[in-house]
Amino acid sequence: MIKSAPLEKIMIETDAPFVAPAPFRGKRNEPFYIKYVAEKIAELRGISYEEVVAQTAKNAEKLFGI
Repeated sequence: MIKSAPLEKIMIETDAPFVAPAPFRGKRNEPFYIKYVAEKIAELRGISYEEVVAQTAKNAEKLFGI
């Protein structure tokens, strides 16, 4: 799904307290781990981490009006 969804429609979050990214699987999820989610999105889409971070930040700003 992450490969086909427009990047402009993707939000990244860490609300699932017990579904941490792979390097931390089995531990409590923390907001700090969001970078691992962005890295995986970049890898799967074949784009840079920086591009994912920039676009998802814009998406959050637009959604929350900040």
